[in-house]
Amino acid sequence: MLRRFTGIIIAAATMLAASTAAQAQTGTPITIGFSMPLTGGLAVNGTSGLLAMQIWAEDTNAKGGLLGRPVKLVYYDDQTNPSLVPGIYTKLLDVDKVDLVVSAYGTNVTAPALPVVIQHNKTFIGLFAMDVNEEFRYPKYFSMLPVGPDPRAAISEGFFEIVKAHKEKLGLKTIALAVDDGEATRNTADGARVNLKKAGLQVVYDKTYPPTTTDFTPIIRAIQAKNPDIVYLASYPPDSVGLIRAMHELGLNTKICCGTMTGPQSTSIKTSLGPMLNGIITFRLLAAGAEITFPWRDGISAALSAAGGRQGGRPARLLSGAMGLCRSAGPGEAVEQTKSLDQDKIADYIRSHTFKTVIGDVEFGEKVSGKKHD
Repeated sequence: MLRRFTGIIIAAATMLAASTAAQAQTGTPITIGFSMPLTGGLAVNGTSGLLAMQIWAEDTNAKGGLLGRPVKLVYYDDQTNPSLVPGIYTKLLDVDKVDLVVSAYGTNVTAPALPVVIQHNKTFIGLFAMDVNEEFRYPKYFSMLPVGPDPRAAISEGFFEIVKAHKEKLGLKTIALAVDDGEATRNTADGARVNLKKAGLQVVYDKTYPPTTTDFTPIIRAIQAKNPDIVYLASYPPDSVGLIRAMHELGLNTKICCGTMTGPQSTSIKTSLGPMLNGIITFRLLAAGAEITFPWRDGISAALSAAGGRQGGRPARLLSGAMGLCRSAGPGEAVEQTKSLDQDKIADYIRSHTFKTVIGDVEFGEKVSGKKHD
């Protein structure tokens, strides 16, 4: 009984502190705009990205907001459709007149936003976007993607390290590549082609397929006809599922598969495919250490655990949710520390500071900061 009563007192005190902080907020909200794939092929990841933003906004407002003003999120479902993204960001900046913008979750729906953001001279932080700033080198773009300064090659390095380690034993000589013709998967395949040359492999099949593809049996049949030792697939969630099902339906015979498939990392896809995932080698991004802790606010750990109800009963994905929190906290800290919404000041702060985050210390590398890596 005493424990329960103590818990009630603590909860009441927490609520009172949050209420006091909320009352301290005055003026119009600071608005943060973004698109997010809440439907379509990337929705399995986009819901985690939105959840992270909502948790950060709730936590920030409970502590008094930014610059003494409440934070308000303004977002639209981009439906995992890149063609909708430029219009969404134009509306956010020209009609909604948001103070800050951040990206959606994923490369394909971040890349088309960048030219609009550049035109408006805004600071922009991407979330799991694969090398979208390579062409523009826009100095106010920052990428939350934990794969280092050469992301295209880095994402498949682990796969090809496994190949090289077993090359002689398994007689691995030939490789087939099937690539979704989207921004993310083309970029990762570019890196894979660099890595396969280093591994001394012969390419016997290398073709792209439209992102709208629904029948993957012709692709698997074409690959099987080449009888490759290794199959490398660069795919997004819907086609990852379709490819894996087609592989099992047709009985693909290969020694090592499957490269950088996005989707099998997600709980819902793991559940739907079950044993069909056995034997598949692909990437997974995990935070360093045994668990993620939330030092600046004790309630966030519980919030992430409880958030399963907002995602159809699924818990938030570990690194995607944490990275989303970090992505939100960065510009928030920059606004507070510079006492400004000036985009140049915010970018300069992000570029020159190390952030204490739930996944450890985060700083941005030489592509945006000009700093040399140690």
